Amino acid sequence: MSLLLPEEQRLWAMMRRSDRRHAAAVARRVAAALGQDTTRPVLAAALLHDVGKTQARLGTYGRVIATLSAAAVGHDPAVIEAWAQTRGFTRQVGLYLQHPRLGGDLLGMAGSDPLTEAWAREHHSPPKSWTLPRHIAQALKDADDD
Repeated sequence: MSLLLPEEQRLWAMMRRSDRRHAAAVARRVAAALGQDTTRPVLAAALLHDVGKTQARLGTYGRVIATLSAAAVGHDPAVIEAWAQTRGFTRQVGLYLQHPRLGGDLLGMAGSDPLTEAWAREHHSPPKSWTLPRHIAQALKDADDD
């Protein structure tokens, strides 16, 4: 079984090596937790949940600054959206902080399974807003150590 569809493979190749290592570890933990409930879309969700980060083109230090900036503004969506509408580094920070939505958009355009797309969008959302089956979403969340 191929874990990623051809267009998903293209997205995977765009991800930074460190993000791919992280995602592969998430997929291994999800497979161990779900056992027979592990499907291709679930593993693709684990592997591609952070694909939206590719749109920001930030290195490690930029990502640290983005994370601290989000905390400083209380993760206010209006502020983050305003940042994403600017230019330069501030725009990159805004895009990085919107990576769940951007990743969901990329996966939707790639023809990914709705479960894979949904998890990219929801992986930083509170459990009450998850649309995936609870045991799958919880396994994905528990496996993601960030």
